[in-house]
Order: sequence, then structure tokens, then C-alpha cells
Amino acid sequence: MNDQHLPGSTLTEQAKGFGRRDFISMTGKGLVAATVASTIPPAAATAQSRTATGPHGTLADVISVDVPSQHAPSERKQETGTKMIPPDKRIGYAIVGIGELTMGQIMPGFGSCKYSKPVALVSSHPDKARKVAAQYGIPEKNIYNYQNFDDIKNNPDIDAVYIVLPNSMHHEFVIRSAKAGKHVLCEKPMANSSKEAQEMIDACKKAGKKLMIAYRIQYEPNNKLIKDLVRNKTHGQVKVIDSVNVQNIGDPQQWRLKKALAGGGSLPDIGLYCINTNRYLTGEEPYMVNATTHSDADDPRFKEVEDKVMFQMFFPSGTIANNTTAYSVHDSKHYRCYAANGGWFGMDPAFNYNGLKIELSKAEGSQEIKQQIIVGEKQQFALEMDHFAECIMENKDPYTPGEEGLQDQKIMEAIYASARSGKPVMLNKVTTVDTFRNAGNAPKYS
Repeated sequence: MNDQHLPGSTLTEQAKGFGRRDFISMTGKGLVAATVASTIPPAAATAQSRTATGPHGTLADVISVDVPSQHAPSERKQETGTKMIPPDKRIGYAIVGIGELTMGQIMPGFGSCKYSKPVALVSSHPDKARKVAAQYGIPEKNIYNYQNFDDIKNNPDIDAVYIVLPNSMHHEFVIRSAKAGKHVLCEKPMANSSKEAQEMIDACKKAGKKLMIAYRIQYEPNNKLIKDLVRNKTHGQVKVIDSVNVQNIGDPQQWRLKKALAGGGSLPDIGLYCINTNRYLTGEEPYMVNATTHSDADDPRFKEVEDKVMFQMFFPSGTIANNTTAYSVHDSKHYRCYAANGGWFGMDPAFNYNGLKIELSKAEGSQEIKQQIIVGEKQQFALEMDHFAECIMENKDPYTPGEEGLQDQKIMEAIYASARSGKPVMLNKVTTVDTFRNAGNAPKYS
């Protein structure tokens, strides 16, 4: 999801001219680098863990800081401590692509990380890369471009690669990262087709490297609370989920509006949040989809990709998810779950990077009680990067592996097929829960 590109990679000529806009200012986005420790592991233990695992540490290197709370026990519990690993032992990430998402969310997110740090940049803009590197303490020797990217195999500072490129480039750079011997965190959508997604999974398995898809919603505590309400049937069986993720996209020349780069329009970019969140909340997989697409023929933005997609997903339990995504209307991102037993609940906004709010309405006798639940703000990209860092340190499979991304690709392909045919499309019926997630390694949401 990112940059303009230099010659030398397979997709260079496709991508030329359609990169994310250069950032205008980096003022105020500094990395919080200071760490306060109450206890530090003995030198001998530290040396042993480094020998066993390579340049990074392990969770045995965790240090804790705890302070007493100023609030009475009757008040909402606040965070008063943290656990972290010293910066020199954290998992080192190479960030591939330094466009809007990287500069606005990912790089600042490292300041909230406990187990992760940025150690390298990959970009076709050397001047921009040097400025970003200076801001975040990354040495110039760790700046790469798309031509010499494969040289990361010789850099022991890099444990993992975070791919933040246009969708069509995910396939190439996941495979190149795996061949370079690095673990891979890849932005969503995973690829432009289920065939590509499977090849990415196979390449990482062949290389013995972990692959995680960056579904930040599944690592965020507000959404986890909603998931618990759905799965625990707190208000009875959820019968209907209504999800909306729409925005008004700008420059007609940006890469998201080029089919070769994006794979599609609003569906793979923002509609994917509806798909994946529906699946996450219920734990189920849809057995059928029904869809319609629409674009204004006079709008220059939609010459190659779709604007609006309205689609339904049907789940084995009987839950139906109504979803709307669009690229041509005022920004709105929310979802609501309608349950059978006197209650509805959801989030508005739901898919934003911050400011998430839970809403709940329930019947009690003659009263309809509406509530707003406050869980607490977390930096979503820090949560997912630290989860992947833990997986690397503990040699565990991530909660949202490549298979989770592959399933979404298959569902999107069925949605497009339904829109083309004007008929519902059946999918393989899956009756197990969390089939494509590693539920045994669910995030700690902290």
C-alpha cells in the first residue's frame, strides 16, 4: 500500500506514477525511545538468550514497571504499569514503503511498542527515506530500495519485514522477504487473488518463516469486547450485523483507482474490513454471498475499479451480515449487531485508527437503556506489531496467519462473481469456529 517505484522489480512499470503522496511534515511524530526498568536480567542470562535466538531477545528479557494507582477501588481500573523488552533486544522491523499509512500510523506506533523497533526502511525515494531514518534513529546503511531489497538477507538487524505497498506488490515482496530469510507482516488485502495468496503462504512455509496479515481490528480491545458479546450470546443470538465502511477518495490518479495495482476498488481496500470483522465477531465462515456493485460512469475515479458495493454474507448459525462500502461518499465507519434478546450493540466509529466508541442498547423492564462503554485507547499498529514480535520470540504461529488472508480473498472473489451474475454465490461450508485463525495464540489485547 505505498510508494512510487524504481526500475528493477517485477511490478515497477505497472506501479510507476501511482505511489502514495509524499508526506508533508513529520513534526511531532518522534519515536518514544526511553525505557524505564525496575529489574534487568543478569548479564549471563541475557548472553545465553541471545546465543540461543540470534540478535533479538526473548520474553525472558521482559522488564516490568509498576506504580500505585491514585484512584479509589470503586473507579474504573486504569493502567498503572507495563512490561517491555529493552530496545536493543526488541524484534527489528524493516518497513517496506513509507507512504501515508507508514508515516501517519506505523512509524509513530513504534513509540507504543514493547517488543518491536524500526531498524530499516525500503523506499524508492532516497531523500525521503533519509529524513525518516534520521527521525527514527535508523542508520543510513539500513536504507534499501526495490532494486537492492534482497540484500536484507545479509542484515542481522532485520528480524521481520512489514510490507506496506500497493496491493499488487504484496505477492512479490512477501516471496522475496521469505527468500531473504525474514519473517513477514503484510498489510491487507493480502493479494490481488487467492492464487497469489496461496503462493505467498507456500513461499513462507518453504522458507520456514512466519507470515501474518495485518488485521489490526482483531488485535484491538474494543472489538474484542464486541466479539465476546456476540459469541457469549450476552443478548441472545445475533441475527443481523449491519456494517458500513465508506469514504470519499480523492485524486483520480492515485494507485487505489488503478485495477492493476489495487485489484479492485472499495471492496478490497475498505470493504474488506466489513468482511473480516463479520467473520471475527461470529467466528464463523459464510457459506453464501449476494452482491451488487455500482459506479457512476461519468466519475473519472471509477474508470477501472468499482465505487459502491452492497453485499450480504450468510453464516451457518443463521446470522446475516449486511455490508456497504463505497469510495464516493462522506466518511463513515460503523457496525451494529442486532440480537434476539432485548439488545443491540456495536461501534461508531468502528474501523478508524483511533477514537473508537462502543454503543449498546438494551431493554430492562419498561426502560430502554443506552450505554457507551469505554474500554481505553490503544495504538492499533503497535498491538499487531508486538503480537508478531512475540510470535517470533516464542516461535508461535500468529493469530491472523496467511490462511486468514486467503479466506478473505476467496470471499471477495465470490462477492465479485455474485455482482457479475446477479445471483447468490455459494462457498464451501465451514462449520468449525476460528477455522483460519490460530485461536490458541489469541492476542492479549494489552
